[in-house]
Amino acid sequence: MNASPSPSVPPAGSAGADVLRTLVGRPIPAVMGVLNVTPDSFSDGGAFIAPEQALARARAMVAAGVDIIDIGAESTRPYTGAKAVTAEEELARLKPVLAGVVALGVPVSIDSMKAEVVAFALDQGAAIANDVWGLQRDAAMAPLIAAKGVPVIVMHNRDSVDPAIDIVADMKAFFLRSLDTAAKAGLARDKIVLDPGIGFGKTAEQSMTALARLRELDIFGLPILVGASRKRFIASVSPSEPKERLAGSIAAHLIAAQRGARIIRTHDVAETLQALRVAHAIESKPENTQ
Repeated sequence: MNASPSPSVPPAGSAGADVLRTLVGRPIPAVMGVLNVTPDSFSDGGAFIAPEQALARARAMVAAGVDIIDIGAESTRPYTGAKAVTAEEELARLKPVLAGVVALGVPVSIDSMKAEVVAFALDQGAAIANDVWGLQRDAAMAPLIAAKGVPVIVMHNRDSVDPAIDIVADMKAFFLRSLDTAAKAGLARDKIVLDPGIGFGKTAEQSMTALARLRELDIFGLPILVGASRKRFIASVSPSEPKERLAGSIAAHLIAAQRGARIIRTHDVAETLQALRVAHAIESKPENTQ
């Protein structure tokens, strides 16, 4: 699909050229708010599929201080039960909502594994691409993002869970493949963010290991995004349903920030931002070493 931007919408490249540098250059990690316009996302499926509900949710996140709104129109839930949809269905869910979200003035990322959907969103003013298959599922994705000149979030994923593997070694090998794909497409390395994909193709133990060993991803010299919000590994430690996992989500995100994450993806913007700000304020105080 070759959608053309309207005259009032800035080209995606100009909108996204400096957004990543600004977001990751601050002392407190940027907060990305989740906006699922889907009927089947694991935590809030169906809650915001109506355009007016989605826009109200986006406005609430902006009021809470969100730095990025991540909008997705196909569930990529990291467990069983996600229903694949066509690009046409994904676009049908996005079209009534996207322009209104972009108009709120906060950078918007498009959470899709389909280049056709990402192209439409970028043409409509989205500033960041978020690919849960790390440029390895749709061959058109890397060339598209390179041509648009926008930042991209490259997430680690697996088709199946293997409890026997070293998950961090697997992540490193995956990211090497993604970065090679990006380089061959001419996608600038300084526009890439890595996401360990907490919960995706991982056991609960592997998700926690990925967080504990997050610093090992520093070898790539790229910003790290962590989205541990409401994920099932929390329930493996403290039995709970997705909407009962706020405290566990914040604990995981504070540890991720301590280990270098520069973007935190969350369903709970105000609470996460408060936690990050308080942690930073405390850490900024000198210790009494006497």
